[in-house]
Amino acid sequence: MRVLVRRKPLARILRWTQRALFGCAFLMLGYCAFVMTDSWMFQRREKLDLENILRRSRSRVAIAPTPASPPAAGDLIGQLDVDRLGVSVAVIEGSATGTLERAAGHVTGTALPGESGNMAIAAHRDTFFRPLRNIRADDLIRLTTPRGTFRYRVVSTKIVDPDDVAVLDPDGSQILTLVTCYPFYYVGAAPYRFIVRAERMPEPEGGPDATALQPKTALPHPKL
Repeated sequence: MRVLVRRKPLARILRWTQRALFGCAFLMLGYCAFVMTDSWMFQRREKLDLENILRRSRSRVAIAPTPASPPAAGDLIGQLDVDRLGVSVAVIEGSATGTLERAAGHVTGTALPGESGNMAIAAHRDTFFRPLRNIRADDLIRLTTPRGTFRYRVVSTKIVDPDDVAVLDPDGSQILTLVTCYPFYYVGAAPYRFIVRAERMPEPEGGPDATALQPKTALPHPKL
């Protein structure tokens, strides 16, 4: 048995399907543009805030810095730069999904800049930390904060499971751990974490050390 379909209704269906697909594509592009613009504006604002804080600090008489209270979620921590890779991103407190859409996030419960322990910073693999795929040993990482500038040297990279919290263990020294999802070009929620471990370099203008060690915490799982 043959089924006859009139050409005009079929053409009308195809035409409306095409329009619907174009509309969906337009909405998706608009959303991507909004997210990128929001992220760019947030980064610019946070970096300007840090510059203003540093400018005011330089204009005052130098005094020994006092211990800061624990940062609240969303507080500015500083700016992380890896010059060789072109990475320059504001770091704020927390690693929630909303935080990582706009900045790199300091993993709450890990050491703060200048403290003895393991400081963890996480960011998305498809935005701020995408260049980490090319990082290598001895690369220099700079973290500029209101308490001083801290420099780190990359000593290793590794790929771990999301529940491998041993990468956040402190060892009594000042360690910086960068965390992002892996593989970098994976479509969907990536199954692994890419870990960069760096050690603090001697820095005369660095902030005071603290001896408290931090508890373990789960590795952040950005929604990518």
